[in-house]
Amino acid sequence: MSAIDHAHAAMHARPGDDGARLRFYEALAEAELFLLLEDEPTGADVNPRLFEVEEGQFVLVFDDIGRLSDFVGGAAPFASLPGRGLAAMLEGRGIGLALNIGVAPSQMLLPAEAVDWLARTLAGAPSEVEDRIAELLPPEGLAPSLLAALDRRLARAGGLARAAYLAGVRYADGHGGHLLALIGTAPGAEAALSADLSEALTFSGDDSLTLDIVHLAPDAPILPALDKVALRFDLPEPQAPKVPGSNPGMDPDRPPKLR
Repeated sequence: MSAIDHAHAAMHARPGDDGARLRFYEALAEAELFLLLEDEPTGADVNPRLFEVEEGQFVLVFDDIGRLSDFVGGAAPFASLPGRGLAAMLEGRGIGLALNIGVAPSQMLLPAEAVDWLARTLAGAPSEVEDRIAELLPPEGLAPSLLAALDRRLARAGGLARAAYLAGVRYADGHGGHLLALIGTAPGAEAALSADLSEALTFSGDDSLTLDIVHLAPDAPILPALDKVALRFDLPEPQAPKVPGSNPGMDPDRPPKLR
């Protein structure tokens, strides 16, 4: 059972539960997907195998290379890319996703409208604001699923920051919320980390929560106050960087293009 299988099962076990539905889309966005192609890719250009049914046109994607091989009965040309990259590539083209068809319990057709919604949701960048902190508080009222999502996203940020603190916060103008402070963020990684961590709140489905993200130096004066009340996350030590693969979508500087 893959992460998508589990999220898909939870979604169908609780029909009408927006939180379960959002967590499925989160798992889809985070997964590495294998896109079945008509022929071998040419540079960064890919030619997906399309099939058409009454619901529209779909590309065939799988969350495991073995599942793709099982579907076609052997080797076949493919491109591997994250779900978020695939959604961005297909946005506005009227093409849906045929996910794990015939090879997994999570098989389903995601219509083009759902793909477009996912792409738009992932494209939303957090806005920048300035507020003066009046009080730091222990974090309260956060769903376990949100905490787990933050922990998972912070764990994969090893090398981009040293640690993180999650606290409740009250600002000088009286409004409050939650504050996620990243300590020792690598220069240039601030925007990407903020966007990734903001997605955890987006997919939580709780519109009543706010999560403000700040990046602090390791000797910031506010750290002793955070130590007293906040939930601390220690990020893993950085690992040797992976060399991008030759398949389109694996090199973040060369996103795939449809041909």
